[in-house]
Amino acid sequence: MKSLFEPVILSAVRTPFGRRNGALRETRPDELLANIIVAAVDRAGVPSTSVNDVIAGCVSQAGEQGANIARQAVLLAGLPAEIPAVTLNRMCGSSQYAVHAAAQANAAGDADFAIGCGVESMSRVPMFLDLTLGQGDFKGFDNLHPRLTALHDIPHQVESAERIGSHWGISRQACDEFAKESHRRAHVAREARLHREIVPVSGVDKAGASIVLDHDEGVRSVIDHEKMAAMLPVFRDMDSGVVTAANASQMSDGSGAVVLGSLGAAQRLGLTPKARFLARVVVGSDPVMQLTGVMPATRLALQRAGVSLADIDWIELNEAFATVALAWAREFSPDMDKLNPWGGAIAHGHPLGGTGAGLLAKMLSGLEARGGTLGLQVMCIGHGMATATVVERLN
Repeated sequence: MKSLFEPVILSAVRTPFGRRNGALRETRPDELLANIIVAAVDRAGVPSTSVNDVIAGCVSQAGEQGANIARQAVLLAGLPAEIPAVTLNRMCGSSQYAVHAAAQANAAGDADFAIGCGVESMSRVPMFLDLTLGQGDFKGFDNLHPRLTALHDIPHQVESAERIGSHWGISRQACDEFAKESHRRAHVAREARLHREIVPVSGVDKAGASIVLDHDEGVRSVIDHEKMAAMLPVFRDMDSGVVTAANASQMSDGSGAVVLGSLGAAQRLGLTPKARFLARVVVGSDPVMQLTGVMPATRLALQRAGVSLADIDWIELNEAFATVALAWAREFSPDMDKLNPWGGAIAHGHPLGGTGAGLLAKMLSGLEARGGTLGLQVMCIGHGMATATVVERLN
């Protein structure tokens, strides 16, 4: 017998992901978040007065993303002032974990309905601004505790991605081919208008004229193969480096939101759940390699869900770097047709705190489009962590 406190997903939506300094460059992140919260509540059919809490992920909590952006977004959205909100930072896994936290509130009986969401405007709030505010441009992790850096020589994530490439013997050509396939798949999905989870938003074109953005802006329909091959690695030379701007995630602006409720509360309102959780996982991992947590997170999530990878119909693995995705594939030997079938962050971008909720929404749309049932979402996280979620589509 199912528990009436079991958390279920009632809606999952996202904005299009805009390029940094692209169509969403003039849109404040608090406005992006407010708009997607409204859209999520509307699609869920939950009265706004029934929402008990809003939990938002955001990484660079400074400037327009400071001062608890979740609470600001609730008020901007016109939701009742009685709805509280909190902003958390689990780095790239922030809004995926925000969804987990909202589900935990349902399961504990603390909230009938809660929203897990997230946002990042990398145009208006540069990455690492929270580390460098008032101290000039980012030049390294100088603000980390000296004892911490003595214990763990934590490098930039690009260097960790390079070390992963070396450890798993991943070539530059393999990274570039993976990136091309990400764009190809994303373009096919966009042209077929498969992204039912995307809520169009207002933006501006290059000249500043008003437009409506209804697709991920970074997806390329045509790849210049010679230009990609000629790109220099970010941190290393051509002989030793494999990570370039073309085979790593794009900096982006975007937001996502998921409305969750306890099964009993949903039934009382006559709402039909879209999905339920089979596993919610967060793990710590080596802070130097720092992006390999996706391996133990995957194993633990599958174990808790009681399924094998072969049972999974859709795998949404965040493409922070091609080396991370390819190393994960070396470890698990998945059906590659199930891995990011609509492309990933290399193509559509990675708005840090907004990506986790956005990818969950994308995965649920993909499962519905393919008639699939089980989905696995996994994200690597800086300083050595990872989040993973296994869901079962119900509707």
